[in-house]
Amino acid sequence: MPSEHPAHTPTALALALALLTAALPAAAAGVVEVSWLQPERFSDAGRTASDRERTMKSLGAAFAQLGRRMPDGQALKLEVLDVDLAGEIEPGARQDMRIVRGGADWPKITLRYALQARDVTLKAGEARLADMNYLFVTPPVRLRDGDLPYEKRMIEHWFGQNFAAD
Repeated sequence: MPSEHPAHTPTALALALALLTAALPAAAAGVVEVSWLQPERFSDAGRTASDRERTMKSLGAAFAQLGRRMPDGQALKLEVLDVDLAGEIEPGARQDMRIVRGGADWPKITLRYALQARDVTLKAGEARLADMNYLFVTPPVRLRDGDLPYEKRMIEHWFGQNFAAD
């Protein structure tokens, strides 16, 4: 009967797995909850109700992604008070187009926030996000970056400065 090597015993394997698991970073499990206050009154989230809905869906997804970077058990509650997208809408022959020029057409978002952990508010306030240099940031935004890239980059920058655990 072959003898068991001490490193291959069930206890040794369980201990090795426990040590390996403890050495790995814990998966973030934070949550971001977004509510949109009177989106029909936003400065510029699109011209039509469907444009505003598309904007809220895209920005909502960007906010939700940020929860992955938060520690387990934390919740960031956001109330979006105003949105003013980068660029300006100009009427076109077939459809309207959003034109970005890098002038006074930078993206802006106003919101209230509360960072909570287990029913305790850790941080709260109102923030006015704005990126006056949105066209001149490195690396530049590319078409493959999807919709609302300037706004999403601005949101990530604000979040990273104020809430990110990493």
